[in-house]
Amino acid sequence: MMNEKKIRVLVDAHLFDQEFQGTRTFVRELYRAMTGKPGLELFFAASDTEQLKHEFPGIPSTNFISFKSRSSLYRLLIDIPRIIKQYKIDYTHFQYIVPVWKNCRYIVTTHDVIFQESPAEFSIFYRFLKTILYRFGARRADILTTVSAYSRRSIQKYLGVRSEKILLTPLGVNSVFFERHDKAACRQEFAGKYGFDKFILCVSRFEARKNQVLLLRTYLELGLYRQGYFLVMLGHRSLPVPEFDMALAALDAEVRPYIIIRSDVPDEELPLFYRAARLFVYPSKAEGFGLPPLEAAAAQTPVICSNTTAMAGFIFFEEGHIDPSDEPSFKKLVAAMIEKTPDAERLAAISAIVAAKYSWQSSAESLYEALMAHNRQPG
Repeated sequence: MMNEKKIRVLVDAHLFDQEFQGTRTFVRELYRAMTGKPGLELFFAASDTEQLKHEFPGIPSTNFISFKSRSSLYRLLIDIPRIIKQYKIDYTHFQYIVPVWKNCRYIVTTHDVIFQESPAEFSIFYRFLKTILYRFGARRADILTTVSAYSRRSIQKYLGVRSEKILLTPLGVNSVFFERHDKAACRQEFAGKYGFDKFILCVSRFEARKNQVLLLRTYLELGLYRQGYFLVMLGHRSLPVPEFDMALAALDAEVRPYIIIRSDVPDEELPLFYRAARLFVYPSKAEGFGLPPLEAAAAQTPVICSNTTAMAGFIFFEEGHIDPSDEPSFKKLVAAMIEKTPDAERLAAISAIVAAKYSWQSSAESLYEALMAHNRQPG
């Protein structure tokens, strides 16, 4: 292998120029685990290459390439084909959407087609456009990957790709979330930074399907602010959430200070939020994977998580695994979990299960083997 020409892989990393989202975590952690694999040379392209250098240590600075424009159309039609030709790229890894002009082999990750599974949560135009673009990307892929068995079945159903042609590369949980810590010390540190330490946490982009409105409504109906609990929601807005916005606007002046919504928490501060939270709640109606509840579980924080779509596989949450459409049961469970003294031994056991099942190294190895095998094929 040392004497063979290395396979040049370009990663379309434009996500690092945008707001934080789970797809960015996927690219970062997968390719950190891919760095140093024999026979590969990795290249990353984005507008902000300084950010990429921070995200991917160990990659030569010459392998970070700047896009000439932040326009999506320019990137797909001109920038990426130019880079592929200039750097003699063998494979380019895209998330969902690919250029029309194909001048190398494509790795495509289609994380989900939730807009088809839950059409009421998305506009007709959104569904129409995404279906066309995702189907084109999936069918142009030389290696097509997705993050869960649920998404693989959905891609077969809605995009017309046979499931045996779809490689599973599940999300993993970063080792930082498993680091040992003292809950009391973390809450003291959190209180020193933010002025409170008694809170329920939700980490998720804001979209209607993410269902933050159910959590807000439950929090208000249970009157948890009267017990001194804050509700902390971390995430960017991806799509309009009018029902949530109306509920937020209707809050009394007494209650509003207890609702903390932030989109600017740095990655390095996120573990502290997970460790200090009294309860983590993930009420999403539909997910292609669902990483945040696993990160909370890794930090040994009690979790309530939806049992729908890809999250149906998170059975280790036991009584915390619930259908969010059953609102009375959801409300009852939140009240019970708030009152319940956490079982440290059980939480440690759940953390161990997550560590064993969800590994970035395992997904990187699967992609690496698929890439090497495909490259050996003639033609």
